[in-house]
Parts: sequence; C-alpha cells; structure tokens
Amino acid sequence: MRRLLLITNASAGTSDRRSRDAALDVLREEAEVEVVETESIDDLTDAIAGRDGREVVIAGGDGSLNAFATALCRTGTLGEDPPTVGLLPMGTGNDFARSVGLPTDPAQAARIVLSSPLRPVDLLIDDDDRLVANAVHIGVGEEAGRIAAPWKERLGKVCLGVLGYAIGGIAAGFGQQGRHLEVVADDEVVSDGSRRVLQVAITIGTSVGGGTEIAPDARPGDGLAEVVVSYAVAPMRRARYALHLGSGTHTRLDDVVTTRARTVTVRGVNHDVAANADGEELEPARERTWRVVPGAYRLHAPEETA
Repeated sequence: MRRLLLITNASAGTSDRRSRDAALDVLREEAEVEVVETESIDDLTDAIAGRDGREVVIAGGDGSLNAFATALCRTGTLGEDPPTVGLLPMGTGNDFARSVGLPTDPAQAARIVLSSPLRPVDLLIDDDDRLVANAVHIGVGEEAGRIAAPWKERLGKVCLGVLGYAIGGIAAGFGQQGRHLEVVADDEVVSDGSRRVLQVAITIGTSVGGGTEIAPDARPGDGLAEVVVSYAVAPMRRARYALHLGSGTHTRLDDVVTTRARTVTVRGVNHDVAANADGEELEPARERTWRVVPGAYRLHAPEETA
C-alpha cells in the first residue's frame, strides 16, 4: 500500500477542513495517510525531513507549493532525486494547479494523486536563493498583488478571495505609469531600459490572479521560464492590454514581447525594482536574477495535451 504524508495548514477554516477531509477519505481508499498540520515554514521543514519515504501531498495553493519547495531546499533534498508530490488545490487562486490541469475540487484532485502519472516540474530560484513555484511579477502585476492582499484577507478565500485580485488589478491598471526596466533573457536584451514597461512576468505556470492566463504558452516542466514584457503604458493601450489579458490573447499585441529562457535578469534604470513572487512581496532591489531549476520535483497531474 502506498504511504502518503498529507501536509495541511493548521489555520484552515471549517469549510477548508471539510474539503480536506473529503479528499482524505479518497486518499485512504488506496493509501495509508499520515496527516500533519503546519503553522510555519519550520514546521513544514520538520515534516519534510521526517517523512520517512512517504510521498508528500500538499493541501494548499501557490504559496503552499512555494513553502514546500523552500522546505526541500532547507533539508538539502532539492536537486537530489526529484521528490514525488501530490497537490490538492486549496489556495485562493490555485493558479499553478490550473496550469497543470488539476481539478479545483480537492476530492477530485485526490483521485489524480492516486491514479495519474508523474510530470517533471521546474522551479525558479533568485540570486538570494528564494524559490518560485509559479510566477514573478514586476510592474503592474506586482502593484496589483500588493493592493489585492488586504482585500483577499477581508473577502476570504476561493471565489471572494479571487475578487481581491480583480480589485487589485483594476486599481493598479489605472494608476500605473510604467517604469524604465532592462530585461535580459539568456543574454538576449528583451528591454534595453529606454522605454517604459508596464509589466514583466517570469513564469513557470500559465496563470496568475485566480485564472488570468498571463503566459498561455508556458510549460511547467520543459526547463524554460516564460517571459512576458508589456510596453502598454499609454491609457488606451493599458485598456487594450487588460481586455486582451482577460482572454489570453495579449501576447499577440504589438507592444507585448514574449520569450523563453533559463536565466532572466531585471534591472531598474536609476531606481530599485519591487517584485511579487508567488503572492509574496520581495524587498525592492536595483537588480534581480532568476534561473530555472529544471525538473525540481515530480507532480501527479493529468497527462499533457498537445
């Protein structure tokens, strides 16, 4: 019988616990499951270190997946034989889960853990050794995340929490004037800093903000990050960009550049740059570099379709 370690958030509410318990019932149909509730990254690191060969199943969203990767790094197992992971989408946006085709219902996702093949999944790591499981935002995306954060807390999780992302995006879109940024992807100069940039996204997954497909061509296990740079700073162009972003067609616009790379550097021209990684704000810095960690873990997920 398979042995699983289900890691959950100790502060989960009643509704989340019901969803978790329904998923747990499914897992226990075919596996012996130990449940660990964690309150901090230290708790999570201890759980990962003591898993005793069990496959890890994460109940959470992008932030929980990020914390899992950080715990692997702390225990010294990142970069070794890639660990096997299952994901039960129980976050606010569940963007990475959407990227790999996982159902948003945790019980249905539990059946994926039991029956679906494993797919290699990449991570990003920056020059301060911080890991990214889904996406980095700079510019309007970072500002939207910062504005959305208190709204997510006020509105709660899932549907109303996703509304927080929408509020943040609208507010940031109206106020953002763009920044002069240099963007270099694998030695290719994507932006030389002479033009104002509305947004830079560096992603492993395809979607952000509860389902917005910022990088529709991203492939989480191909060893490359998707890079999206928007120059749509004029008011009408910002509106056009937002409209196309909602339908995933923004990458076809003449003021949007996309590329794929193993290493990406973003540098502010005479100013520091703020960034948001998997929903967490990073301290502003003049320059940051992210590189891909290919095949960092293996995820139970539906098979990829062409």
